[in-house]
Amino acid sequence: MSESVEGTGRSFILPSYRWGFALIVSLFFLWALANNFNDILIRQFQKSLGLDRAQAGFIQFVFYIGYFVVALPAGLAMRRLGYRTGILIGLALYAVGALLFFPASLMLSFNMFLFALFVIAAGAACLETTANAYVGFFGDPATAVQRLNLAQAFNGLGACLAPVIGGLLIFSGVEHSDTTLRAMSATELATYRASEATTVQLPYLLLALAALAIAIAVAVARMPEAREARDDTPLLMQFRKIARHRPLTGAVVAQFFYVGAQVGIWSYFIDFVKDVTPWISERHAAFLLSASLVLFMIGRFSGTAIMTRVRPATLLGSYALVNTVLCTVAALASGWTALGALILVSFFMSIMFPTIFALGVEGLGTARPLGSSCIIMAIIGGAIFPPLMGLVSVEAGSLPLAMLLPAICFAIITVYARRVLRAISA
Repeated sequence: MSESVEGTGRSFILPSYRWGFALIVSLFFLWALANNFNDILIRQFQKSLGLDRAQAGFIQFVFYIGYFVVALPAGLAMRRLGYRTGILIGLALYAVGALLFFPASLMLSFNMFLFALFVIAAGAACLETTANAYVGFFGDPATAVQRLNLAQAFNGLGACLAPVIGGLLIFSGVEHSDTTLRAMSATELATYRASEATTVQLPYLLLALAALAIAIAVAVARMPEAREARDDTPLLMQFRKIARHRPLTGAVVAQFFYVGAQVGIWSYFIDFVKDVTPWISERHAAFLLSASLVLFMIGRFSGTAIMTRVRPATLLGSYALVNTVLCTVAALASGWTALGALILVSFFMSIMFPTIFALGVEGLGTARPLGSSCIIMAIIGGAIFPPLMGLVSVEAGSLPLAMLLPAICFAIITVYARRVLRAISA
């Protein structure tokens, strides 16, 4: 007989489900690795496949289109089959997508790489849709926001380790100028590109093995029976109901702009470093991205603690306002000032995703899986902004100026947080 999730008292995590909670937290770490490896791939594919920045930005476009397409089916599957099954489906897709990197690297096919990334994203969408909602059932509902921020802190750990791992395993350390590349013969250039493409094989094989190992553990672990109560209301009517739930609709809009800003900044961070401080190598730029993501992780742990004294919406609005200023400085300043501002942005992004998510699904009841799907679908912002920022950088001849787009995103999130606070006070 499984332990009920009702009547949890003030338990932050129910003792009998601690191992299960640890496995769910590991999912946050796992999808962070895949998401943040993309930031390395954008730079690496410019070398191995001869792409420009706008073309490389389509890595994120396809990845987050995968989130958008799969999030709703994942929510419906979670609603019908339960959280554990949703997680196992997500891990299976994740592993298959990672294994597809091997043939893609041998074929030197950008389209094949994009398909592999789409499959990984489909798996990650299942995991995010399920895990973000599931953590609320491992303890007292009153501490759900803090519990989600704690789980997301390990997402931050994965995010800060990904550039280091990717920088060491994917970047070869060989950097040729455009002049050198143009001077190569066709055979030399093909050999160079083929060598650079094979560097992705090992890290993605390791991701696939990790996903399969976690899937086995999840299949046998004790988890709360937390399938939502059956709702026989027609699906269209349920969508109409949640569309009138203003906290959810506001969260969907805010999450769209947040993810667009986050993905855009991290996608071009290494290129940004090379532009404003050209004496720094690719690998050291990746290490600086990792340092920025360490601040992101610290922000999530500290944010979980701060929220015991400060309303989540208040903290969200304050951090978004700070980031509006920092992105503007990164766009208009130069050298270490611009770079320092962009590094600090990650700290203040830290609590945004889980806080927006938790505020959006609060009070949805049996519609929670569908609401969760809607917020995860808003991740499509990550598909829109990287190519847009790449296009701005190409047309304007300046990547730093493209950071004005994330500044606008954070200004919109500031407005959202203030509206949430007004609704709470009303």
